Amino acid sequence: MSASTLQHNILLKQFAETFNGELFYDDMMKIIYATDASEYRELPLAVAYPKDEADIISLINYANNNQTSLIPRAAGTSLAGQCVGDGIVVDISKHFTNILEINIEDEYVIVEPGVIRDQLNAALFKYGYFFSPITSTANRAMIAGMVGNNSSGTTSIKYGVTRDKVIELDTVLSDGSKVNFGPLNKQDFNAKATLDSLEGNIYRMVKGKLFDPIIEKEIESQLPKKSIHRRNTGYAIETLLNTEPYKSNNIPFNFCSLLAGSEGTLAFTTRIKLKIDKLPPPNDVVLAVHFTSLNESMKATQVVMKHQPFACELMDKIILDCTKSNIEQKKNRWFVEGDPATILMIECRGNTEEEAMTKANHIITDLQKHGFGYAYPIIPSTKTKGVWQLRSAGLGLLANISNIERAVACIEDTAVALEDLPEYINEFESLMKGYGQKCVFYAHAGAGEIHLRPILNLKKSKDVQLFEDITKSVAVLVKKYRGSLSGEHGDGRVRASFIPMMVGPTLYKMFEQIKLTWDPKNIFNPGKIVNAKSIKSDLRSVQDEPDKHIETFMDFSATNGILRMAEKCNGSGDCRKTSQSGGTMCPSYQATRDEKDTTRARANILREYLTRSDKSNPFDHKEIKEVLDLCLSCKGCTSECPSNVNMSSLKAEFLFQWQLQHGMSLRSKLFSKIDILNRIGQLTPRLTNFIFNNPVSSKLIKSLMGIAQQRSLPNVGNVNLRTWYKKQYEQIRPKKVIKKVYMFCDEFTNRLDVQVGIKSIKVLCKLGYEVVIIDHAESGRAAISKGDLKRARKVANENISIFKDIINSENLLIGIEPSAILTFIDEYPKLASKSLQNAAKSLSKNVLMIDDFLSYEIDQGNIHSTQFNDKVNHILLHGHCHQKALSDINHTAKYLSLPNRHTVEIIPSGCCGMAGSFGYEKEHYDLSMRIGQMVLFPKIYHSKPNHIIAATGTSCRHQIKDGTARSAIHPIEILHEALL
Repeated sequence: MSASTLQHNILLKQFAETFNGELFYDDMMKIIYATDASEYRELPLAVAYPKDEADIISLINYANNNQTSLIPRAAGTSLAGQCVGDGIVVDISKHFTNILEINIEDEYVIVEPGVIRDQLNAALFKYGYFFSPITSTANRAMIAGMVGNNSSGTTSIKYGVTRDKVIELDTVLSDGSKVNFGPLNKQDFNAKATLDSLEGNIYRMVKGKLFDPIIEKEIESQLPKKSIHRRNTGYAIETLLNTEPYKSNNIPFNFCSLLAGSEGTLAFTTRIKLKIDKLPPPNDVVLAVHFTSLNESMKATQVVMKHQPFACELMDKIILDCTKSNIEQKKNRWFVEGDPATILMIECRGNTEEEAMTKANHIITDLQKHGFGYAYPIIPSTKTKGVWQLRSAGLGLLANISNIERAVACIEDTAVALEDLPEYINEFESLMKGYGQKCVFYAHAGAGEIHLRPILNLKKSKDVQLFEDITKSVAVLVKKYRGSLSGEHGDGRVRASFIPMMVGPTLYKMFEQIKLTWDPKNIFNPGKIVNAKSIKSDLRSVQDEPDKHIETFMDFSATNGILRMAEKCNGSGDCRKTSQSGGTMCPSYQATRDEKDTTRARANILREYLTRSDKSNPFDHKEIKEVLDLCLSCKGCTSECPSNVNMSSLKAEFLFQWQLQHGMSLRSKLFSKIDILNRIGQLTPRLTNFIFNNPVSSKLIKSLMGIAQQRSLPNVGNVNLRTWYKKQYEQIRPKKVIKKVYMFCDEFTNRLDVQVGIKSIKVLCKLGYEVVIIDHAESGRAAISKGDLKRARKVANENISIFKDIINSENLLIGIEPSAILTFIDEYPKLASKSLQNAAKSLSKNVLMIDDFLSYEIDQGNIHSTQFNDKVNHILLHGHCHQKALSDINHTAKYLSLPNRHTVEIIPSGCCGMAGSFGYEKEHYDLSMRIGQMVLFPKIYHSKPNHIIAATGTSCRHQIKDGTARSAIHPIEILHEALL
């Protein structure tokens, strides 16, 4: 540690004692915050979560007095390195999160900077309004970040960009003074310019330097064409000139237009007033036009835009191919016909769906007249959400192109005038061929902005040089077309060094003057927009180092090793969405709102230590253990992370490696062998259940095992399922068999939820299915969760050996408990010994949850509603995390809805919070309950007493019981009661 860093840490420690907010300055926090979605890596000195405006002022005073800087940060999803740097990261996502005012009469809202875009729109929806800019990250993007980047999104062609919506900003300037910026007439502007303060200096600089005909002439000749509304290169000085103080046009002067897109380099925003728009027509369809070439789609875009659609977005073959291997997104590509080179996704809206359809058909007619496109599917309103999710996932999906190379965000933000787009793209493709590149193309075709990414490996010095050379060449090409090098994602670290080329020396000098006037000591996000370092400096990876091979117990060869799996995270921040956004990933972050509890942070910590550790066991770092501790292994990231970072497997491997050095705790050993303990307990079930439920003995057991005292302990069954099956099955065997299925008798159903197993078999038999249970091992689920991988491999190998020659497409293996049966699909192929890996992969293709099996049989016409009674039931259904990640809760809803008078409502919950043994552990109990309280518990609290609560997972049912005092049952039990 250098002397200056040591001195800073001493000063920070003293500062932290007087700071009202939260301040962290340990190495672990530095690593977690070292990267956004860009390729850059700089280590902050500290991370601060300010609680109020006074905290912001304190941080500014500290930075001024101690020669450090402040890096404003919202979700940390910037693509160009806006929120990486050396200094104090100031994270507003935790405390500045309030919507302060909604004024429908005057059509504005006032929010704090950490309000999430989608949450704001959820609040506005009931009034018939919305904040129109929508980014692909809208479920975690915060308003301050959108202002700082001047975000645009899919609807900008209809509603404009964020800059168009900002009315006022409350800020703290670099000297600690609080200033409101808003619309001013000429008289008010001149009055501001007389102030003896930093605020006055700012207005005087504009009046004296910017209001100059020479500057106006430079703007006319150097900046992008006026028809390009996505223009974020440098400071938006052109927006200030066309105002009343300079021209007599009654347009108010407003510094907000300059601050929008300034990337936190000029002031710190604490309050934002925004213009809101009326909701668009309620009925939407998406026309997905398929093309055989990129050039054809560019020409077609000009035809499409004459029809004024609400969105016109592009996806190319590279991204579309990535969706095939993504668990979540392959469900959304059902409309793709053939193998298109590109697809234009065009949103049409109307007051009725028929009106929207008519608009879409008019576009089709026009395109066909010009000979554009080969397929024209129209996606109805009921399915458009999935289509836009497919488009939004584009950024993260790019991480799946290769395990070595990446689609690099250096030139991905260029925008040109729509009339120039086909020619520009043609020249761009020729340019890329000269570099041996086949780029990725996607995003906002209708706005003339196509995200273009070369595919590079920045661990190689030759590709780093290409990184710079390609960006420079494209900058020259963009300048030729009077376009914008930064359309919506900003300059950041990637493009800032090319700004002098894009705007010329005169305007760049003006940018420098603006920064110097607003921020004399350069404390706000230095190195962005002006005085930037080379594009090649401070990259996250060290070039030309030999690949580091890390031995693992599980097989990570599918991603070229465990390090590559961690590196797949591109920082897109999908793991930062809140519980209101839906989905499962990442439950601990949803509860704590701490960056260290995101999947992204866990990937960062693994990437850092696995790469840099000099220990013989690179996993042996307490920092990794601390960051992974609150991972519930819910597997939400397995499907919802567009980069498919499987943190559940990463955590299991880490625990195994950690325990090689430190051993397993007694509690982990006991939980790992829970099936053995339950087997012993089932020898005398009445005695066992008495001990578990007696207050004295129960308290002692929990104390010895480190279980939370508030937890109830599960009862063991009076008989196990295997024994019941052997004695009773012949009496219920179906006389007429549709098909035979093998049932996996998992350890939880076998000994704890025996009645669920019995009723499952009875349902299947009554519906005409022969059920076969053979001797096999437990699933190994508990052992995997505790990192007891040697034990897990033993049972996996045993099960694979037993089933590999029995199970096939004709003889399926079905299971009841999601966490158990789905190990065959997710973990067994990685756990199995090498000799059994191929068998494990083949076996996994023919393994289903009982829910999936019943759903498919309904589709085949083998199960009918006439087989069930007409009893009225309203069912609230909660899905197990592993089911939602690797299967689909809709399969359960389908069979529950089969009886004519059943209504099924899927609870929009993520993880219940129990997650196997996680919620039992005393140190995790409070968090477990907080997770349950986010969505699941309140939904049950507000349900009617006669509503049936259903949950597919044994842990989920236990959590619901402990958290709400309501009993939840397995859905199959409901179906059993409905049988005729």
